[in-house]
Amino acid sequence: MKKYLLSIAALLFLVSCGGDDLDSDSSLPAPVSVTVVKSSSIEEFITATGTIKAVKSASLKSKNAGYYKLLDNPRTGKPFSVGDHVKKNELILYLDNPEFESNIKIKSRKLELETTKLEYEKQRSLYDKGGVTYRELKDAERSSIDAEYNYEYAINQLSALKTRAPFEGTIVSLPYYTPGTEVESGQKLAEVMNYKALYLELNIPGRDFDRIETEQRVHVTHYTLPDDTLYGKVTQKAPTINPETRSFLARVLIDNQELLFRPGMFVKSGIVVAGKDSAIVIPKDIIQIKGRGKTVFIVLKGAANERIIETGIENPDSVEVTDGLDLNDRLIVKGFETLKHRSKVKVLR
Repeated sequence: MKKYLLSIAALLFLVSCGGDDLDSDSSLPAPVSVTVVKSSSIEEFITATGTIKAVKSASLKSKNAGYYKLLDNPRTGKPFSVGDHVKKNELILYLDNPEFESNIKIKSRKLELETTKLEYEKQRSLYDKGGVTYRELKDAERSSIDAEYNYEYAINQLSALKTRAPFEGTIVSLPYYTPGTEVESGQKLAEVMNYKALYLELNIPGRDFDRIETEQRVHVTHYTLPDDTLYGKVTQKAPTINPETRSFLARVLIDNQELLFRPGMFVKSGIVVAGKDSAIVIPKDIIQIKGRGKTVFIVLKGAANERIIETGIENPDSVEVTDGLDLNDRLIVKGFETLKHRSKVKVLR
């Protein structure tokens, strides 16, 4: 009888302990964080990476031989250097070649032009008065035209000794030559870029061929500037798919007026292929995939309420919900992993 009573007492103790644990598990609400479902915009992207390049870029080479002379930047008072801003047609350097300049005979050609023009004017006046023949007038005109061509040719020949910026931009390369060093024809003297506009060539998988069109908006980001997104548009799309890579080429023009990005940067682009200005949009990482489909939890009367949802437009971070949620639903965004339908929850502030 004594053993029987002891067994009953032990059993009651175990049940009591177990019952406390069970009640604790079933009664303690799970802590969760929520957000109120609102309407917002969403865009769907096709992502690709590539290296950005300047739309305007020029490598300036010597067109003739001469002795190197780097000029001073009028804005700094020092010789031009890499990183200096230059204006269109601004003279950066020249190659001194006295022998070549002498052979051009620029002063002689200029004088010839002046005299032939005067002669032509004289002949034209005489022709109006009947003093010369039509042939003599045209001979004088031809001589004037030839002299003008010869003078312009001489100017162009001399300009070959001068290196000017072909457009407004920045000097990005300036090979060093000791002042007075003779530089041969064909040598690189400078490189100028204007990267207020950039372009990006992307290899897009062939499966997305029908989704890419010119004029589509493009988001461009760089890993060192995560908070700065530039915008561009698709300007060209190859009409065929490369049989070896199973991809096609698309070119993107990027607006870089603030010079945030630099040529040579490896960037990530997102070509916008779909979008809505007003939709129910939720974080993508809170969706659970179950046998019944895609599910999320909302808070309803102090408990988790599981909802099966249908989705539409999506991107790496967000997704549009087309069915299963309503505006102002209290969507659980943290603490949902272990929840079940009708689990008690406590919303954390």
